[in-house]
Amino acid sequence: MAAQSTLRQPHDPLLALYNHYAAILRSRVSNASKLTKLLSTITLALAIIGAGYGGSRWYKKRRAEKETGRRLLRRNSGVRGKDGSRTIYVPYRDSTSKVVIHPTKPTTFDAHRRLFLQLPRAARIADGSNPQAPPPQTKPGLNLAFLHQFLSLLNIMIPRWNSKETGLLLSHSVFLMLRTYLSLVVARLDGEIVRDLVAGNGKAFLWGIVKWLGVGSFGSYTNAMIKFLQSKVSIAFRTRLTRYIHDLYLNDHLNYYKLSNLDGGVGQGADQFITQDLTLFCAAAASLYSSLGKPFVDICVFNYQLVRSLGPLALTGLLGNYFLTATILRRLSPPFGKLKAVEGRREGDFRGLHSRLIANAEEVAFYGGDQMEKHFLDKGFKELKHWMEGIYSLKIRYNMLEDFVLKYSWSAFGYVITSLPVFLPAWGPLRVASDLPGGSIERSSRERNRMKDFITNKRLMLSLADAGGRMMYSIKDLSELAGYTSRVYTLISTLHRVHADAYYPPPGTRPELYSLCDIQGTVHKGFDGVRLEHVPIVAPSLYPMGGDDLLESLSFIVHSGEHLLITGPNGVGKSAVSRIVAGLWPVYRGLVSRPRSIGMDGIMFLPQRPYLSTGTLRDQVIYPHTEIDMKDASRRDYELHKVLEEAKLGYLPDREGGWDTRKVWKDVLSGGEKQRMSFARLLYHEPRYAFVDEGTSAVSSDVEGLLYERAKAKGITLITISTRASLKRYHTFTLTLGLGENGDEWELQRIGTESEKSSVEKELHELRERLAKVEEWKQRKQEIEAELNKVWLEGGDELAPPPYVEERRVEVDSEISPTDPR
Repeated sequence: MAAQSTLRQPHDPLLALYNHYAAILRSRVSNASKLTKLLSTITLALAIIGAGYGGSRWYKKRRAEKETGRRLLRRNSGVRGKDGSRTIYVPYRDSTSKVVIHPTKPTTFDAHRRLFLQLPRAARIADGSNPQAPPPQTKPGLNLAFLHQFLSLLNIMIPRWNSKETGLLLSHSVFLMLRTYLSLVVARLDGEIVRDLVAGNGKAFLWGIVKWLGVGSFGSYTNAMIKFLQSKVSIAFRTRLTRYIHDLYLNDHLNYYKLSNLDGGVGQGADQFITQDLTLFCAAAASLYSSLGKPFVDICVFNYQLVRSLGPLALTGLLGNYFLTATILRRLSPPFGKLKAVEGRREGDFRGLHSRLIANAEEVAFYGGDQMEKHFLDKGFKELKHWMEGIYSLKIRYNMLEDFVLKYSWSAFGYVITSLPVFLPAWGPLRVASDLPGGSIERSSRERNRMKDFITNKRLMLSLADAGGRMMYSIKDLSELAGYTSRVYTLISTLHRVHADAYYPPPGTRPELYSLCDIQGTVHKGFDGVRLEHVPIVAPSLYPMGGDDLLESLSFIVHSGEHLLITGPNGVGKSAVSRIVAGLWPVYRGLVSRPRSIGMDGIMFLPQRPYLSTGTLRDQVIYPHTEIDMKDASRRDYELHKVLEEAKLGYLPDREGGWDTRKVWKDVLSGGEKQRMSFARLLYHEPRYAFVDEGTSAVSSDVEGLLYERAKAKGITLITISTRASLKRYHTFTLTLGLGENGDEWELQRIGTESEKSSVEKELHELRERLAKVEEWKQRKQEIEAELNKVWLEGGDELAPPPYVEERRVEVDSEISPTDPR
């Protein structure tokens, strides 16, 4: 009993405290009034009922949300919020998971513009450049430009301190520090196992093996989590950057068109930047945190432990070794950043050649240009191959130097450092220097401890060499990251320049006429009609070159119900008018007024080449709207079928298998069906105004008339660009371009007036005069050919034709009789 009371004695204060509070609670409950007990019971019951009701509502809401997710997942659709956000549902196990995508705010673009369109202040002062000019292209490398570019991109990848990316980086840091701690534990445990093995202590040796396996299992989990979190960080970075670039690339400012057709800052390979280069950059940026953060912590911790074990002389040797190694590798390291940037550009060029071949496969097949395209592809791959072989040749020499310095020389130096306490005990730690000679048992114990310390220090030195090696290897990784950073930064800075129209002439020069630095026109959206006042029709060139002037000045106005036909020879700027009104080409001078957008009160453009998107047959009719937009507008499938009937495509749903059929529609529909599908979109949206650029060139004349009459019946004012004279009957005015000797004049006439009839008669008279001269032209052609076939000798005599030519003439004359109808 005494023993039991002694064992329970340490717990008696806790039991006493528990009994004390239990007694107080029992006394309060027993002394409470009936009303208090009743109120407490009612409160408890209401709490239970409320919790059950709330749980039931949450369960029903969650079940309805999952059902909505399954339905929208089947339709590959989502829900749009009032703030511009979009809710999509993705498959997750046996159900769906809701993902809300918030668009990037315009204020965020405004705040980031100074990072991508201006140099750092110190650099601007140093080179005296224009503070409003975009930053010049710098060579990729480990310099201040790389630091500025990476920190600018970091503002996008980690927008807030409480973001998801911050949490991932903190979790990653915890596991990195945990792995450093486990390295110390393994080093000490390694020394203990060797000591027990030398001493012949079997029990301690086996226990050390058990601890080794336990630490190893936990270390394996830590290493796996580090790799997993690194991948999560890479995906998180890529998600942030991809959404940011997509919001900046695809918007109402038409940056996706202007980036390659007007700016030219990234060439024709924007897809290469957004897909491959962005992926490589995010992977390199995520691995940089491990390749720099973990080795830096390891170096600090292991150096501290080695100084305690080996003394101050070891610290001096370690620091000198670091400095010498870094200097050698930095001086002899090739410019990997620049090499990677050029490799990425050439990869993009080679990929662009294949994309161009895929996009124009039918045309190439008609021309039989497979050999020419093969020549282009072989040439592009040959240039890429030569460049990559050059990089690999540089890497061979650098890798030889790197391996020798970081592996073998560091290992030899580690043996020298760990031998200091043995051969120079006076320069070692105090506990080693104070060892005094004693008996054989004490000497044996000291030898075993010395063996333990040597193994521990060797393990620490190997870990330290590994950490230092990874730090030195990271110089090459940093150089490659600089190349990827330069590519991604160039893309985003160019997008910001296009989005803000931040074009400036090169320093010390005046802007060229009709360049992107010389835009002085005005665009007015919200006008009930289409109006151009003194607008020059200019085909723009890539920045900073000036454009080609097609028409000096064009002025006309189209009100509702006044249909306009724009005609003229090829190359005079007919399609350019629609591009300027749509905002694809800049308005260099004058005023352009137009409705605001697509819809009942807007304007719609039918391009010369019909575009069919990916998706269902329904999506082809309602493009650019989605099925959600269609449902929000209370439109149904039977209305779409009516629209297809009006466009003479009512047979498509039955032929293709219904509205939800998915196919590569550009290969399924014929040329005429594609143009009628464009008219079906026009009849579905019913805008007040529509630009139709050669929209019926592949459609028969009778169907063409039905399409135009139906569009006019729906109240759509048509502005048609065509050379077909038969379309005049469906329009009110005609705008003829390319008149005059130089083709720089135009004329606007009302169809059916005397002036318009006289101009038509004048054109017919000119055609008759030309036809009357056909026989004269044929005779003159024969005379020229006969004169060219003669061969004159030096003396002025004509050379007689060869005998076989005369024989052939005799045979032909004998075969053809004078009465032969041929």
